[in-house]
Order: sequence, then C-alpha cells, then structure tokens
Amino acid sequence: MLRRSLGQAAIAAAATSLAAPALAQGGPVELTFWHGLPQPLGGLLEKLVSDFNASQTGVKIAPSFRGSYPETMVAAIAAFRANQAPHIVQMFEVGTGTMMGAGRAVKPVHELLAETGVNIDFNDFLPGVRGYYASVDGKQMSMPFNSSTSVVFYNKDMFRRANLNPDQFPTTWEGVEQAIRALKAAGVEAPLTTSWPTWLNLEQFSAIHDIPFSTLANGFGGLGTELRVNNPLVLKHMSNLQAWAREGLYRYGGRDNAADALFPSGQVAIAMASSGLRARITNEARFQWGVGMLPYFNGTPRAPGNSIIGGASFWTMNKGPRDTRSATEYRGVAEFYKYISDTEVGAKWHRDTGYLPLTRAMFEATKKTDYYQQNPGADVPIEQMLRGTTSENTRGLRLGGLIEIRNILQEEMEKMLQGQQTAEQAMAAGTTRGNVVLRNFERTNR
Repeated sequence: MLRRSLGQAAIAAAATSLAAPALAQGGPVELTFWHGLPQPLGGLLEKLVSDFNASQTGVKIAPSFRGSYPETMVAAIAAFRANQAPHIVQMFEVGTGTMMGAGRAVKPVHELLAETGVNIDFNDFLPGVRGYYASVDGKQMSMPFNSSTSVVFYNKDMFRRANLNPDQFPTTWEGVEQAIRALKAAGVEAPLTTSWPTWLNLEQFSAIHDIPFSTLANGFGGLGTELRVNNPLVLKHMSNLQAWAREGLYRYGGRDNAADALFPSGQVAIAMASSGLRARITNEARFQWGVGMLPYFNGTPRAPGNSIIGGASFWTMNKGPRDTRSATEYRGVAEFYKYISDTEVGAKWHRDTGYLPLTRAMFEATKKTDYYQQNPGADVPIEQMLRGTTSENTRGLRLGGLIEIRNILQEEMEKMLQGQQTAEQAMAAGTTRGNVVLRNFERTNR
C-alpha cells in the first residue's frame, strides 16, 4: 500500500513538472483519441488519459474505443476522408507501412515536436521499439506506446498433472512437441494454441530463427520486397501444426487475437500470445501459470534470435483533406506524448499491463522495485527482445498492405488446418497472393 501511494505521488509530481501552461482561454480544447484496446487494457489506457487531463488545464483528451486494431484503422481512414479524423489514433504495428504512405493524412511526430517546441529524447528508447516507428533516415514518424512482443504462457497445474517441470518451459519445438503429447496423454483436451496466428507462426517464427519474412530486409530496404515464407523451415513448422491439429494437440482459436480467451479460461495448457495478454491472465486465471520464451528448432543456425515487437503506436492525424488543426491542438497532442514518455508514467504502465517498458530508464526504474520478484516472468519479454544480435531479419517488418497480407495468410492457414491443402500449397498460395498486395502498394506509393 505504501509503495503504491509513493508511486502515485511520484507520477503526480512528474505530471506537474510536465504540465504546460494553459493552452486556451475559456476552457480546455477537446482532442479526440481513438484506440483499439478492449478491457481490461482499455480501461488502464483511459485511466492514463484521465491522469494526463488532470495534470494540466489547456486540453482535454476524449478517448474512445473503436473496436479491434483493424477496425480502428478502417474507421480512422474513413473519418479523414469525411474531414472528421481524430487527433490521435492508436495503430497496430502492422499498419506502420500503410500509415507512412498515408501522406497528408498524418503529421509525423518529428514534425509535430519541431513545430510545437516540445522535446522528447528518443535516444533512451529501446532500439527495437524506436526503430520500428522511424523512417529509414531515423526520423520518428509515430509515438511508440503499448509495445509488446510474443511470449509463451503455460498452465503450471496442467504441467504438474502431466509430470512436466512446471518451472521451466521447453526451449525448443522438439521439446514443445514432447510436452503437448504428455499433456494430451494426461487428459488435457487442448494442449496448445497460438493467438495472432501469422504474427506468431510466421513473423515471430522467422525472427526467432533469423530467416527473412520478406526480401529487402523485411521491407525496410524499399517497396520492392517479396514474401519469403515459402521456405523449408516454415514448411516444417506448418506441417507440424497441421498434424497436431489433426491429432487434437493444437487448437486454432481464430484470426487475430480471437484465441486470447482460451488460456485464462483454462481451455488450453499453452498459449503463444502477446505479452500484453498478461494483464487479462492476471485478472481472470484461477490457476498457477508461468511465462517462457518462444521456442526454436534445435540445430538451426543463428537461432534463437530476438523476437520483434507488436502492439501499437500513436499517430497524429490531420483533420481531413480540407481542414487543418490549430497550433493549440497540435501542442496538446505533443504534450500528451511527452507525458507518456515520462519515466514514472511509463514504468507504471509497464507494470500494470505487461507491455514493454519503452525506455531503458523505465526498465531500470522498475528493476529498483520488487516488481519482477513479485511477478515472475514479467521480465521475459524484455530479455527475449535483447536475445541474440539484431539483424535485418529481426528488426521488424515494414510492408505496405500487411493487414491484408495477414488476412490472406490466415485464410491459407485455415484451409491447411482444415485439411483442404498441404503446408506447401498454403505457403505457395499465400506468397503468390501476398506479393500481389505488395505490388499494388508499390504502384500506389512509388
């Protein structure tokens, strides 16, 4: 209780130091903010916004949940065309390439800060976080916020029932297969699931094994990138998933994050999902659980590499094709970005949600508390991000139309898991169809 009170006092002090002078006469200017975080994370985000509003008098940010990340993105684009775009929109990481090509619809963060005179030191941000949302020449395009990565959550009670070590998750896929077979034999109906199917089984899988997801440094090198998911290592993994689904060892929980509910409800023993799922598991799970790093195939050269980030960032939007924002509005947005980059504010968000600390200072501030001792595994996402040496295969993805590509690959995976096609056919079709999306994006943005 005392620690919590001290932490709140520190954040209040930080808010006071960050608060700008009143930005408007006759009441605060209202800024609209659309986000895609469901409960309980959405509530924590809206509480953070409320704290910012209380810290100054110039602006009031009005947060609004707009559905899933893809739904929020579609809504924001439609709103811009109608001259009613929100001031800030939360966009998941796979929309980065598309947003960078959105032209006048967005105001890059580096321009926003230069125009408003607000300073944020991005040098202290974790490189994998900062770089994902920066241009090729290093200019910050969006404001990093709820950055996550993928980890493994496993049910320790079920592990004990299967005579598996509850304190150590297998490091290799070979070990995972042994574990899920033991769990099935012990009466566990569904040993394994993966949320965000393509993020876990293709994007993260490729990074962990330090192989390309696409050419040209996964799209960071230019618009001419082509998919490379139709390779022997991915095919081996896809073939395993197909066989495991047939044997009842793997449960497909649906597209995007539809499978998130399966683990905290006790329906599966192992879930590979976003580290941001930790908050929901903490609130809902009625069993002992642990956290592990993503596995790799034994003997793979350069594996294990670091995982890549997920989550989302904040994009500043212009109102529409016909209207611009006032200097007061832009200053309010910039002050909000400065607020969330404060060490104490960001460290608390990290501790409350399980998302990554954005900066080294936030990580160090959290290590000075007993948070990691009281929450075993909370540091696993960070350690996994720092594992190995970052390469062009593990920096992240910068593909235009990646949302559509994900849907294509999920569709082909579904046909594969239903026995309608082989792993080879699924990845070949996904590659062909995905490359069409890439070429269309290239023609539009050349």
